[in-house]
Amino acid sequence: MKIALPPKVKQIIQTIHSAGFEAYAVGGCIRDSILGRVPDDWDITTSAKPEEIKKLFARTIDTGIQHGTVTVMLQKEGFEVTTYRIDGEYEDSRHPKEVIFTACLAEDLQRRDFTINAMAYNDREGLIDIYDGLKDIEDKVIRCVGEAKERFSEDALRIMRAIRFSAQLGYTIDEKTKAAIEELAPNLKNISAERIQAELVKLVISPNPDYLRIAYETGVTAVIFPEFDRMMETEQNNPHHCYCVGEHTLQAMRHIEGEKVLRLAMLFHDIAKPQMKVVDEDGTYHFHGHPDAGADMTKEIMKRLKFDNDTIGKVTRLVKFHDYYISPSPQGMRRAIFKTGEDIMPYLFKVKQADMQAQSGYKREEKQKSLESLKDIYRQVLAQKDCISLKTLAVTGNDLIASGMKPGKEMGEILNGLLQLVIEKPECNEKEYLLKQAEGMRSLN
Repeated sequence: MKIALPPKVKQIIQTIHSAGFEAYAVGGCIRDSILGRVPDDWDITTSAKPEEIKKLFARTIDTGIQHGTVTVMLQKEGFEVTTYRIDGEYEDSRHPKEVIFTACLAEDLQRRDFTINAMAYNDREGLIDIYDGLKDIEDKVIRCVGEAKERFSEDALRIMRAIRFSAQLGYTIDEKTKAAIEELAPNLKNISAERIQAELVKLVISPNPDYLRIAYETGVTAVIFPEFDRMMETEQNNPHHCYCVGEHTLQAMRHIEGEKVLRLAMLFHDIAKPQMKVVDEDGTYHFHGHPDAGADMTKEIMKRLKFDNDTIGKVTRLVKFHDYYISPSPQGMRRAIFKTGEDIMPYLFKVKQADMQAQSGYKREEKQKSLESLKDIYRQVLAQKDCISLKTLAVTGNDLIASGMKPGKEMGEILNGLLQLVIEKPECNEKEYLLKQAEGMRSLN
């Protein structure tokens, strides 16, 4: 098999070879090349020690020299070069207590997580595939290198990586690997929230976000995201639905583009349904108030998983307003944009669409027509450049100060009052008119 190595990767490998050492491109870059993908980065493994690598190249950075990694810089581009190593004992389900350098490539490949990530290549010797990673790619299987229980005991995050790779590639998980996940899933409690979050996001934005079901079936979500388990165990006996809450959520993620905020909004949009469920006299389930309660839960869970504030803010608002009724008129649309926020309104239509597509066929045609009508009204409001925020209000705080008003709470209330007036009547967005209205509001106060 021939793999097209980038010129700089070839240069690094050839330089190391010229000094009498072994060197290969290794890991994910080889996997992606075989799959016909363009690798994000290229990692190189070598028999040379870090200090020997540093002597061979003009500019290096000690990225993780205690673990044998040196970053070689070529024309402002960095490539990680790591000495063959054997990991010592793992003490925290994540990191080895020590690493031992070795001169044997096979020993280095043996410590890696999955067979598809344990292949090495150089132009001189071709593909080195000791653990049949190429066959597993052909068979579309995620399988641990060696004993799965050992690999997951060493680093519990590999449990989530297995499910994430499965979702990204559309592969099944080998039965022994899956059994080890089920047994060792509780060890994920030792992994930092930041690491859990990163893997969860990669899974959710993958081509197969519904593979989160595997995490539920193997007990992973019970540790990292127990709220999802309750969703999977909550039925929806309602004509609008044909799935339980969790399965509806998985289907909704499949029906929306793989963008982080959108997929997370679908993941969380019905998070509060289990606790909000009520049953009427006919036996029909209802979930009144679940969007508001869900927004609160979403914020709490996303903080627990260490998401950034911007993502939390956007996802929380989409959860809060995913079921919000928008009056089908320009006036109603302006109110909705003001209430939800200009930035998420385009997302909200996509969320509503995905939510609907993951429901039953009950009144589907009627719902679709209603949503398309709202999109048309939204486009009309945008085309007319109607004022829907303080940014486009014809009067500013400075204008009010110039008219004799003092900055403070009263000024903020008056500006919001003027904005509400203009949202109802966009033709009123004229500076002189609004200044007169502001004077009237001020006298009332």
